[in-house]
Amino acid sequence: MEITQTKKTHEVRIETFEYDNVSSRNFAYATMFWGVVGMLVGVYAASQLFMPELTLGLPYTTFGRIRPIHTNAIIFAFVGNAIFAGVYYSLQRLLKTRMFSDALSKFHFWGWQLIILFGAITLALGYTSSHEYAELEWPLDIAIAVVWVVFGINMIGTIIKRREQHIYVGIWFYLGTWVTVALLHIFNNLEIPWSLMKSYPIYSGVQDALVQWWYGHNAVAFFLTTPFLGLMYYYLPKAANRPVYSYRLSIVHFWSLIFIYIWAGPHHLLYTALPDWAQNLGTAFSIMLIAPSWGGMVNGLLTMRGAWDRVRDDAILKFMVVALTGYGMATFEGPMLALQNVNALGHYTDWVPAHVHIGGLAWNGFLTFGMLYWMIPRMFNTKLYSPQLANTHFWIGTLGILFWAIPMYWAGFTQGLMWKQFNADGMLQYPDFLETVIRIIPMYALRAFGGLLYLTGMLMLVFNLVKTIGQGTFYANEKAEAPARHSHEEENEFWHRVLERKPMLMLLMAGLLIIAGSMSELVPTMMVSANVPKIESVKPYSPLELQGRDIYIREGCNVCHSQMIRPFRSETERYGEYSKAGEYVYDHPFLWGSKRTGPDLHRVGGKYPDSWHYNHMMDPTSTSDGSIMPPYPWLFENTLDNSVLAAKISALQTLGVPYVEGYGDGEAQKDLDKQADKIVKSLKEADIEISKDKEIVALIAYLQRLGTDIKASQE
Repeated sequence: MEITQTKKTHEVRIETFEYDNVSSRNFAYATMFWGVVGMLVGVYAASQLFMPELTLGLPYTTFGRIRPIHTNAIIFAFVGNAIFAGVYYSLQRLLKTRMFSDALSKFHFWGWQLIILFGAITLALGYTSSHEYAELEWPLDIAIAVVWVVFGINMIGTIIKRREQHIYVGIWFYLGTWVTVALLHIFNNLEIPWSLMKSYPIYSGVQDALVQWWYGHNAVAFFLTTPFLGLMYYYLPKAANRPVYSYRLSIVHFWSLIFIYIWAGPHHLLYTALPDWAQNLGTAFSIMLIAPSWGGMVNGLLTMRGAWDRVRDDAILKFMVVALTGYGMATFEGPMLALQNVNALGHYTDWVPAHVHIGGLAWNGFLTFGMLYWMIPRMFNTKLYSPQLANTHFWIGTLGILFWAIPMYWAGFTQGLMWKQFNADGMLQYPDFLETVIRIIPMYALRAFGGLLYLTGMLMLVFNLVKTIGQGTFYANEKAEAPARHSHEEENEFWHRVLERKPMLMLLMAGLLIIAGSMSELVPTMMVSANVPKIESVKPYSPLELQGRDIYIREGCNVCHSQMIRPFRSETERYGEYSKAGEYVYDHPFLWGSKRTGPDLHRVGGKYPDSWHYNHMMDPTSTSDGSIMPPYPWLFENTLDNSVLAAKISALQTLGVPYVEGYGDGEAQKDLDKQADKIVKSLKEADIEISKDKEIVALIAYLQRLGTDIKASQE
């Protein structure tokens, strides 16, 4: 509870109160801890792409499982905790009041850390929804929603009891972030559980893809961008000791950004089975995004006017300037990749990770570093232990970004061009996909070195700030004074000044903008599901194929393999008939993929004998010399868990998959055994002995099904 003392000075009542620094400190500590963990996992995952033996033959350390641990640790643990540290510190000072509830602050902190911990454990165990940036399963989805609501209550409660009438621009971005992330998280994670830790999404195929990338793109927008813009509007002027360059530009920046961003998700699905109107919508709004995005960058950089002479010596300003530059580069490149001719070359290649990491490493990482270097000495009433070490961190981190991104751009351009290259006879120049992988392995090594440099800089920051903390005195409750809340109404004032005194109205308006864009994009797609061209030969997965599909998801195979053949001659020559929307109507979830480290698998069914798949999973190099895919020996040892089969089929029946009523009660197991017997017999003919109840048999059944429905319809 906040305790205030009052005194009158020239008829203005001054109140004395205390800021809560404990929450900001705790989130800052968590930012540093999870930053080291997340970056270490990232370097480990990157190293596996040129040294696959680093998986050590364990199921918990394969790239397919490690990669989502890395992305979740960086996005939600490192960046998420940085957001909360920055918001809790700045919100109190902008509103001249203590946080609404210390108890809610503690619940928020510990709840978030437990979610991160259990998220890492469950992902390593293979419990994943396979949705990018939303891999955590349904119990943790509920926990995230609860903690996020608590954060919102605490933030909005603080705004309501504020002493400062005016709502500063940074807080607009905090509010927009909160309402949009809540909407995204809830609607993207609507699922039907079939066990304590597993579920199927209610959407399938095309609908699931659109909802996922409505979420996925806007997770970048409203978790990695808008809250950091709010932090930028507070911490950059503080560090530069200069006012924000343009108040009016900040207004235009906010309203245009939150409205336009929400429409751009379909640009992740260009040339896929998504309807053309949705693809074009995503492209159009993506191009428009350049204006508000660069408006924010320009506003930030011009805030530095009069302070540029300090950048040479001040590491905090250097971090923030490069952060804004990285933001500008990423938000220019994103719309460019949304152009269909550019996307045709770049999608599924390493160009996309390079683009993402320019934003992640420079914008999110460097702004976080600058904020921590500025904030922690003030909470501990001391000076930064070593400004020189902070400057060294800046240069090491910058080199890390360059060594990470440049090789990946090179690799991406190489991949895109090699995939599309035809020789003089009109044949694919590089028909073997593996040849395009082997060429870029040196780039993967350089990328890992860049990540190691960036991690080294992170360790420098931790050391510097630990020493800073050691020499200071922490003020858990920092004393402050401010005038009591009073009205600032003026005659003929600008309309937005009125709005800035009404935070709930601003929250409602922002929410309506977000909902309008979302519903305009999603509702027609949900309604058009009945209009997806039907393919009569497309049937639900057999029980054994369904089991194999869930193993495929568990192992994260979709992290490296796509299941979407685009309508390009180069792809149809390499893989076969381009993919149709009607082929995915029973896919819960969709598995179109976003990166090809291995070839597309949508037409792999029947391409190789069962024995090939068996040997490929046991030792990939035995079938593909030079492969960087790790072996999966546990698939040959693990017994298939058929006790969950009835629950899976029941959940899918609830979602409209046309299994016969009562199919899961016994008939499904008979069909599973019958198909397994055929695969075991096929393997025996190739001198391979395997029990029919092993997981590898189910995975082979699923792989052999892929793409065969369309073949059946053509026959």
